[in-house]
Amino acid sequence: MDELKKHITQLREDFMLGSLSEKDVSDEPSQQFEFWLNQAMNAELPEWQAMTLGTVSPELRPSARIVYLRQFQNNQFWFYGNYNSRKAQHLKHNPNASLSFFWPQLERQVRLEGTVEICHDSTSDAYFDGRPFESKLGAWASAQSAVLKNREELESQLELYRKKFEDGNIYRPPYWGGWVFTAHYYEFWQGRKSRLHDRITYENINGQWAIKRIAP
Repeated sequence: MDELKKHITQLREDFMLGSLSEKDVSDEPSQQFEFWLNQAMNAELPEWQAMTLGTVSPELRPSARIVYLRQFQNNQFWFYGNYNSRKAQHLKHNPNASLSFFWPQLERQVRLEGTVEICHDSTSDAYFDGRPFESKLGAWASAQSAVLKNREELESQLELYRKKFEDGNIYRPPYWGGWVFTAHYYEFWQGRKSRLHDRITYENINGQWAIKRIAP
């Protein structure tokens, strides 16, 4: 443990891959995000669509987890899960949330702040219909965030629903679907030498995006 602590304390890395200027970024943050996301995809980074979703509990305790970005347009970002899960309960009481993307191979990070609401049933239905059959079964079998006695309990539920839907016609559970996150703040972070990183922010003020550089 002492060696691990020492290694963490002394770990250093200079970022040299790129730069970011407020003169060069898009006027629209959604376009700038799409540009960076495309570069992450084309670089074949692992889990390039993974994002950290931050929520706050009714007791004002922050919580974060990784979810997958499944669609985005016009500063809106879609993700899916169980409406009875812990994150769902948080969002029900407090729709304010954050998203963050981290692509270390590109020395880049994007942070977003905004609000979340449940998306339209038709959107959830369309996404669910396109999932692999085993993933559909998993949505039925898992009472996400509920306490399990053991692994066998989960696997038993999976087999129960496998028999129920053995004809292959499986529909979306009423307690499972999507959310849409609407961003009102972005921060694009590009690592730079000597920790003097580039940080460009967009903030929506009265319907207009204000672009600023902030200190690293």
